[in-house]
Amino acid sequence: MEAADHISIGTTSAEHHEEHADLRVLGLITFLLSESLMFGGFFATFLFFRGITKVWPPEGTEVELLLPTINTIILVSSSFVIHLGDKAIKKNDVEGMRKWYKITAAMGAIFLIGQVVEYMTLGYGLTTNVFSNCFYLMTGFHGIHVFVGLLLILGVLWRSRRPGHYSATKHTGIEMAEIYWHFVDIIWIVLFTLLYILTLF
Repeated sequence: MEAADHISIGTTSAEHHEEHADLRVLGLITFLLSESLMFGGFFATFLFFRGITKVWPPEGTEVELLLPTINTIILVSSSFVIHLGDKAIKKNDVEGMRKWYKITAAMGAIFLIGQVVEYMTLGYGLTTNVFSNCFYLMTGFHGIHVFVGLLLILGVLWRSRRPGHYSATKHTGIEMAEIYWHFVDIIWIVLFTLLYILTLF
């Protein structure tokens, strides 16, 4: 009887563990939805000021397209790369996952470096006018999210050093990093469209 109870308790514990993993993903998605609302506020503010300003962007805050376009290609491509890592771990290929996540981390770092280079060459600052204010706040806030995503990916790589930490049946942390990274990419596509494409055309 006691043995049966022990088996039952062990089964319940395993079930709770699986539910806990699902709840972590749900918690991340809930967090990202709240972050979407914050970005939505930035987008709405930007469009409002654009609508009431006669000349957009105001004089002295010209927008260059070359470097941001390269950055966009790198960041969007990294979403496909990180997904290859997720596919690899589901085949129990830890080394394959590590390879793709390292490449994703490098692409994220290149994106951040490109953003810093852009800031250094723009010729205007945060308080130049309302456009520059929106520009720096929106891209800076997004840059923080890219940095956090980069830390998550590096965290996955660090944990994967331990044998058996990730496998085809245990990879919640990897999936969470991928979900977050896709969110970062989607937000950037919207930012790029608003700040660069619509502003120039």
